Amino acid sequence: MKLLVVGAGEMGRWVGEVALAELDADVAFADADPEVAADAATEVGGRALPVSTAERFDAVCVAVPMSAAESAIEAHAERAERALVDVTGRMAEPVAAMRAAAPDRERASLHPLFAATNAPGNVAVVRDEPGPVTDRLLDALRARGNRVVETTPAEHDEAMETVQARTHAAALSVALAADDVPEGLTTPVFEDLRAVAEQVAGNDPDVYAEIQAAFGGSDRVAEAAARVADADRDEFRTLYREAGERLAGTADDGEGEP
Repeated sequence: MKLLVVGAGEMGRWVGEVALAELDADVAFADADPEVAADAATEVGGRALPVSTAERFDAVCVAVPMSAAESAIEAHAERAERALVDVTGRMAEPVAAMRAAAPDRERASLHPLFAATNAPGNVAVVRDEPGPVTDRLLDALRARGNRVVETTPAEHDEAMETVQARTHAAALSVALAADDVPEGLTTPVFEDLRAVAEQVAGNDPDVYAEIQAAFGGSDRVAEAAARVADADRDEFRTLYREAGERLAGTADDGEGEP
């Protein structure tokens, strides 16, 4: 299989690595920054190409930031002879863009629900137009220990409002609101929350800014915090019980988080 990965950042390199290891693919990286593409080829394997390449491939995987997804899909769809895939993190708009740009080819939208360093984990997938090429890619993900979870664009994007936008906003708010604590005066709950906040705050802020821009819902976190802050004792008990009921109703066994 010949695979072009457009966008040679963390997720693009992860896709290229999977394709090289499991499919023995001829992988090429293209990026708006040629040095990034060259670094990816050196780090992962394969080769680097300019984004203006006229070469055609069995499959093209678009791995750019969400805000650039639709324009990248439109620009590079013609290079895909058999399949067009994205791993941008949002699904409704990229799926629609792929349908318009590649109506006669296989199409799939993937979202690894983890940072590449935390792989393997859950990979959400919309198989918009399945076929042998995209099936091989999904099989390669499974062979690396990932769990492929089929979904719809609307279901995925709605879930990401909670799983990503609200969760990240809550984690960053904890970090911003916390004061220094003397050594030894912590609790397990505090330690767990601090670990989550450190994980979020220790990554690329541009990635998290893209998520906040793409998915709404962070205002719900502020509203909930205000309800807790303003509650009297009885109202706090009510909110406490409501929180427990909500958690019981949304418990999930999924893995990983960007």
